[in-house]
Amino acid sequence: MDAQTPVRHKARIAGGWRPERCDRIALVLQGGGALGAYQAGVYQALHEAGIEPDWLSGVSIGAINAAIIAGNLPDRRLDRLKMFWQRITERKIWHYTPDGDIYRKIRNGISSALTVAQGQPGFFEPRFPGPWFTAAGAKDATSYYDSAPLRETLLELVDFDLINDHGARLSVGAVNVLTGNFMYFDNEKEVLEPEHIMASGALPPALPMIKLGTDYYWDGGIVSNTPLQYLLDQEDRLNTLAFQVDLFSARGTMPRDIQDVMARQKDIVYSSRTRYNTDVYRRLHKWKTLYGQALQKMPDELLSEEERKLRVELSDLPEIVILQLIYQQKAYEGHAKDYEFSGTSMREHWQSGYEDTKATLKKKNWIEMPPEGSGCVVHDVHRQED
Repeated sequence: MDAQTPVRHKARIAGGWRPERCDRIALVLQGGGALGAYQAGVYQALHEAGIEPDWLSGVSIGAINAAIIAGNLPDRRLDRLKMFWQRITERKIWHYTPDGDIYRKIRNGISSALTVAQGQPGFFEPRFPGPWFTAAGAKDATSYYDSAPLRETLLELVDFDLINDHGARLSVGAVNVLTGNFMYFDNEKEVLEPEHIMASGALPPALPMIKLGTDYYWDGGIVSNTPLQYLLDQEDRLNTLAFQVDLFSARGTMPRDIQDVMARQKDIVYSSRTRYNTDVYRRLHKWKTLYGQALQKMPDELLSEEERKLRVELSDLPEIVILQLIYQQKAYEGHAKDYEFSGTSMREHWQSGYEDTKATLKKKNWIEMPPEGSGCVVHDVHRQED
């Protein structure tokens, strides 16, 4: 192969359907606690369509969902997701809820209050007597809950040998407690263990920081709640079809009471910056294209070795298609929606993700790779006018 031929890196091939000229299918999962069942519904629709991701990237609950998918063979993934979500939402609230938003608000309020008081089965449990009554420096002094049950759940439902061997690529985001630096734990670069997944979901002050090596980590969502930028920063020149699944919407309605204010504030803080990230990517892609075209016009003898290598790289920039799926909040959901873990809400969130993905996949032109040189294209079933 001569120096003028660009070399594309290879994705871990997960099998299943992919569009022509697509080198990688990515599933990018935002954080959002109880809303994460929406992501499980998204995966169910993809699985039924024969679409299996080569790369899963997640933050917080997205990291947990991603680990369950990556840590199982395709024929077991959906069952393991169901086991996880049924386990952590098994607590019964009411046997019957009257029809109407006001009754759902009351029911959801009781459910979220029980989460605060009792934790969630297979996920986290309260510390007693609690951090306010524990001496500084003690292991119970820095969080309200213990996430040890999550570790046991991950060990049961996730095959970490598969993740670290020949499974799909997995990356999860977390924040170093001392430096404040955001980083990704990636099975392309290191061996992943349950603690890496727990670190990505260790949202303070509820859940404890997780020690990895000599450092401690918190939930990546306190710095960046979506792993999209990590995908866009890759230099492997792979044409990518990415399903980005967000749990908080940047767009919303005008708040009408204090609970609406709290819910809207949380949406804005934790919503992804997809439009910003993709706009920056498009600008960089444009300048790379122009620079590459200029280098193509230059005689070889006027270029340095580094410039000749760069000319080869810039002659084959990848195309990226992002299918953005954003959970749409129900009228009766308030600011506690991310820690309202009732089975009823879980099933609703799951069904919403399933239906949104089915609607997205019906747009056949959306799941095709765009013409060469297109850069980054974004589609959103809830914003088709764009």
